[in-house]
Amino acid sequence: MRAGEPTGSSPRPQSLSGSFIRSGAGGSMRRRERQVRNMRSAAVVGLTVVGMVGGIAGARLERGVADDGPNEAAVASSSETVVSTYETPSGSARPVGSELIARTRSEDGSPVCGLGRAFHEGRRAALLAELGDEVFVIRGLDEPRDYLKFYQDKNFWYLTGIDSPGAALVLDGRTDEEFLFLPRHDPFKEQWDGEIWDVDDAWVGELTGFEDRRPREELESFLAERLAERPPVRIVRTPWVALAGGTDMASPHERRQAADPFDGRPSREKRLEEELESRYGVECADASRLLAKLRIVKEPEEIEAMRRAARVGSAAIAEAIRCTAPERGEWELEALMSFMHERYGAAGPAYSAICASGPNNNVLHYFHSSRRMHAGELLLVDYGPDVDHYTTDITRTWPVSGKFDERQRKLYDIVLEAQQAGIAAAKPGNGMGDVGAAIQAVFERHGVQGMVRHAPTHYIGLEVHDVGVRGPFRPGMTLAIEPGLYDDENGFGIRIEDVVLITDDGCEILTREGLPVDAEGIEALAAEAGLLDR
Repeated sequence: MRAGEPTGSSPRPQSLSGSFIRSGAGGSMRRRERQVRNMRSAAVVGLTVVGMVGGIAGARLERGVADDGPNEAAVASSSETVVSTYETPSGSARPVGSELIARTRSEDGSPVCGLGRAFHEGRRAALLAELGDEVFVIRGLDEPRDYLKFYQDKNFWYLTGIDSPGAALVLDGRTDEEFLFLPRHDPFKEQWDGEIWDVDDAWVGELTGFEDRRPREELESFLAERLAERPPVRIVRTPWVALAGGTDMASPHERRQAADPFDGRPSREKRLEEELESRYGVECADASRLLAKLRIVKEPEEIEAMRRAARVGSAAIAEAIRCTAPERGEWELEALMSFMHERYGAAGPAYSAICASGPNNNVLHYFHSSRRMHAGELLLVDYGPDVDHYTTDITRTWPVSGKFDERQRKLYDIVLEAQQAGIAAAKPGNGMGDVGAAIQAVFERHGVQGMVRHAPTHYIGLEVHDVGVRGPFRPGMTLAIEPGLYDDENGFGIRIEDVVLITDDGCEILTREGLPVDAEGIEALAAEAGLLDR
């Protein structure tokens, strides 16, 4: 990330009194042209009833899969399966809809157990089957400081479906028993923070399937008894931090913190390991790989959640393309996309928005969103929501003025060709290396490999950079494919990213419903009026 403000940046306006109105003849003319075109259509959607793309309000995934059936069947019902080619969706209609897309938010505010009791019970059973004679201990996150929004540890949520602070879980592989620990009821605290799942809530057992529920303060004495024979213990060593993007980003932060001579704090996970070993004389091993083996192949409920996240994320970026114009601020489009996410029930962003115009295209993790866009530049947006605890990761690059120039278009088409090659290689039996090699071959053929700065693919799921294990792709795996070229000489960069689901004979692209990827489709979408133009 660059230090200080990027070239051409300007401070955010302090007043709403005309500060966000675009200036300059180019922006005003483009806005008037859009308004004239759209006056011919009666499809005017008010800000209070935002339409979504591609039938998002009513789409459903038909399963027809037995509860214990293989994941291969779960992914068979794909609307766009890619083996060696892909098709660009036609049209960018925005039917009006007001449905709450997220499923882990109830319409009446009543408690919800994640993706459903059966899903989380199944995940615990799968982990118990891997434990053998080991005991697994994991703590959910505690409430945050300073009135911040609570985010649950992803592994804890995966196993329990509980999105409330102060919980803990113990699984005993020797007896196949599971124990849930929750805080005691605190009426005074609930007056301030709302309902918190507690051990006195009778509905918790029915909702989650936990028959043995105990007060959290009994965890220490419980472990003293349960670990008296010193069985091997599994804990999760890799930390999870909200909005970190994944444990691959959170873990280095924790290591730097521990190595800092003026800090030295171990991670929360490391501290748990130290306490278990010193208090109870047990030896701890990491369960991260066991959980990664479970998480890497998605269950039907997870695939549906990722479809929902993809639809919401695609709709938000499509709206940003419509609303892009010279002299508009990067922050305006970030705010617009965040509104679109939460309008349909997203818990928030899956990661901090990258909304990078002009020279900021070439800053891979540019999070400032502090610059005004100018005619002739490109805007690179990399942003996705967290819907039902699952993420999506979408990147599009488009011209601020609505049309690519010759140099921009040439590089854009190369990146798109490379992504198409990578998507064609994403199929069972291949692996990450095959996708990367296919992309690299395109770049080498065009002589642009010197503009490459990052790996072109990663797993995705509960986290943006999700856990994974080495080996060939299998149906039910999900990954993001994101080739990019960064032209320092001409001051711009291009990245295109989509999420794909591995199917029986190829892959399905999840993130193109109503969101074009070809240059012509991008330009056509940019010509439409957006919410900020009305």
